[in-house]
Amino acid sequence: MGMGGKKYASSTDVARLAGVSQSAVSRTYRPGASVSEETRRKVMAAAAELDYRPSLIPRIMLTHRSNLVAIVIGGMYNPFYSAVLEGFTVKLQESGHQVLLVHVDSGHSLDAVIPKLASYRVDAIVSALAILSPQSAEELARFKIPVISFNTPVKNEWVSSVCCDNAGSARILADLFLARGGRRFGYISGPPASPANLERFAGFREGLAAHGITDIATATADFRYEGGFRAALEMFARPERPDAVFCANDLVAIGAIDALRQQIGLRVPEDVLIAGFDDIPSASWAGYDLTTFVHDGPRMVDEALSILRAAETAHAPVGEVRVVVPARLVERGTTRR
Repeated sequence: MGMGGKKYASSTDVARLAGVSQSAVSRTYRPGASVSEETRRKVMAAAAELDYRPSLIPRIMLTHRSNLVAIVIGGMYNPFYSAVLEGFTVKLQESGHQVLLVHVDSGHSLDAVIPKLASYRVDAIVSALAILSPQSAEELARFKIPVISFNTPVKNEWVSSVCCDNAGSARILADLFLARGGRRFGYISGPPASPANLERFAGFREGLAAHGITDIATATADFRYEGGFRAALEMFARPERPDAVFCANDLVAIGAIDALRQQIGLRVPEDVLIAGFDDIPSASWAGYDLTTFVHDGPRMVDEALSILRAAETAHAPVGEVRVVVPARLVERGTTRR
């Protein structure tokens, strides 16, 4: 029974009114099934009269496939995730999947949402968030469906990962800072548990260590503007001030730039070189003109979907896949002295 006691029309009701078999009604609504134009016309007319809408539930029960893909997203304060979500949604719908959007409070980890995912009959899970622990990866593998997540260090037969080359990019930035006259270095981090954050810091350290530099000032933010603002105030309250600061992402970098200019009275780039990561739209705004790295978001989405297609075609796990996608440096005014 529907709301207010309304009884929904069934496919049998439609068949009776149209004067066709119930299987003809099913074929009319099944993509690619063979049905004559005359039958289709009769079925659609009867369906309109009865306000009939086909239910996906019988097909799901029969085929054990829902064509539902869960997209797990969090940290929507970061415009990078908005672009990724749009890319996933458009391409999944083009390939005949329906999207189930699942939001997580955490901006960097999928672990928190696993109990909720267990209750949905989805064919796959794609996530712009990382899976942090082997235990969580094992829990996901029990669903026996493909799971593809971004920037994840753990994998198993059902769990795959598409990663940005965070460490390689950060090494390139260390070289750029040195070439632009940086002498004392700082890193404003994202959440300590975030794999992307850890890889960016490791690459930055390695890049500087290759030039014999091991002293890096650090402060912790949380991938947000406010965190970057606060961390810059903390970092520059110390006696040894850096003159080149790499920030875990663009929101942190923009917060740091505002803190330096408005609260501390330092100029960017004349006094302090700053760089971020993500190339969000505001990075290119004239007021920031931020040096950063462009994720190849569209390619990361495409790589995730090609893993998904391979799993659907094989009807078997194709996990253990880890694809690393390069990021591109975009130098702007914050590193041009």
